[in-house]
Amino acid sequence: MTEENFLQVKNLVKYFPIYSRGVLTKKQVGQVHAVDGVSFNINKQETFALVGESGCGKTTTARVILNLIEPTSGEVLLDGENIFEKFKGSDKKEKLKLRRKMQMIFQNPYGSLDPRMTICDIISEPLVIHKHVAKECRCERVYELLKLVGLEEYHAERYPHEFSGGQRQRICIARALAVEPEFIVADEPVSSLDVSIRAQILNLLADLQKSMGLSFLYISHDLSSVRQISQRVAVMYLGEIVELAETDELFDNPLHPYTQALIEAVPIPDPKTKNVKARLRGEVPSPINPPLGCRFNPRCTHATAACREKKPELFEVDKGHFLACAQPGQA
Repeated sequence: MTEENFLQVKNLVKYFPIYSRGVLTKKQVGQVHAVDGVSFNINKQETFALVGESGCGKTTTARVILNLIEPTSGEVLLDGENIFEKFKGSDKKEKLKLRRKMQMIFQNPYGSLDPRMTICDIISEPLVIHKHVAKECRCERVYELLKLVGLEEYHAERYPHEFSGGQRQRICIARALAVEPEFIVADEPVSSLDVSIRAQILNLLADLQKSMGLSFLYISHDLSSVRQISQRVAVMYLGEIVELAETDELFDNPLHPYTQALIEAVPIPDPKTKNVKARLRGEVPSPINPPLGCRFNPRCTHATAACREKKPELFEVDKGHFLACAQPGQA
């Protein structure tokens, strides 16, 4: 498997059924189109960002990739191995081996740490489950991981409530690193942190990537952090990818009206500079009943009749720059 195809996501689909309420029986009356035909690849030692508004399907995509949620259809290949087939047909030992390759840093550091466990117990739990570190060496390994993320050995005996948000996120990162993964999903790892702490965590992730050869799927709606840490970016809207390109190319030359609106909404830290906001019409449509044609057409000021009838396919506009829009660059 080449470095350019370390993780491959092919036509990933995830629908959540909606049931009517009944006393004795239940009937499916619809479904939520959470992820609808998403495809991309992540290279070895690359940070690939997935951006979009809340509810567009970013986290669901990540959880399906890690098989924390079963997919409706599609494939995910990690180092050439089909993840879904592996989890369905393999024994426990093989599943644990695959789990060691993939880990997740959850969005909320306040809710993802057990308040009844010490930091030593939290970080050593993966070591107990996977048994890749001898019992007598676990404490030493915990100390190594704490130092790796910028904490001290004495922090191991404390509880989560004794730490700040930034420190808790470092603990979450240490826990993800405990099994020596190759691929990590970072689900908005800095969204709940102060601005001064965000840069520290992003720099920590970048340093860990260089030293450990990690590949990241970085999920965020904060485009400033995305530009700082990622090499390529995919923009999601209502369960679909509408634009994908290298980071500098996407920010310097956004073609999709939705991408343009997201970038123009980023605050500029200069009181003399006046932001020209792209005004989006209406609200995000319901994923239960997404619009026909282009899903962005109800909010797009340049939508045509064709946009309302035919769904645009993702095509390559320029080398490495993919777009799903019939009116590129018109916003």
